[in-house]
Formats: sequence, C-alpha cells, structure tokens
Amino acid sequence: MNFEEYQKKSRKTAKYPEADNNFVYPTLGLAGESGEVAEKIKKVIRDKGGKIDDETRELIKKELGDVLWYVAQLATELGLSLDDVASHNIEKLYSRLERDKLNGSGDNR
Repeated sequence: MNFEEYQKKSRKTAKYPEADNNFVYPTLGLAGESGEVAEKIKKVIRDKGGKIDDETRELIKKELGDVLWYVAQLATELGLSLDDVASHNIEKLYSRLERDKLNGSGDNR
C-alpha cells in the first residue's frame, strides 16, 4: 500500500465532528497518539532496561498506526496529499544531508 491509497482508505473511517472542515480534531488526536507512543517508549526504559520485546513492538506498531491515521486526516483536512508530504520531507532531508546540515536546529538549515 502506498500513501495515496492509505490516505483514501483511511478517510472512509474519519467519523469525527465536521470532518472535511475540522483540522483541529486530527491535530489534537495526533498529539495524543504521539504521546501514547512516547509513553510506551518511556516504560521500555523504565521497566525493561531499554530493551523492546516482541509484545511491546506490536503495541508500539498499533500506536504508530494511530499516529499515521491522524497524520493522514490532518493532511486531508489541509488539502495535502501524504505522497507530497513524504516527497517534500525526503527532498528537505537529502538537501540537508548534501549540505552537512542534518545536525543542528532550525527549520531552514
């Protein structure tokens, strides 16, 4: 499955208030689901000595799927395609790589 197909298929499950005119809901969902991923990683550090077992990997995979769902919905709300978002991100990263600017801070490095 590619990003375009995922975005279209996932949109059929977008049953939230004012879908197609509500970028706030998926933004808040993205923040929440990202936090759940971070919580699972935190507990790996706290409870498992930093070692990810198969069960935890599967739990994190499910949460990452939720993150992806919210990214797709937010992109759709903003009229963006995930394919374009992904392509632009790779172009940006490769430009930084070529200019030895992967490290550091700032959006326009």
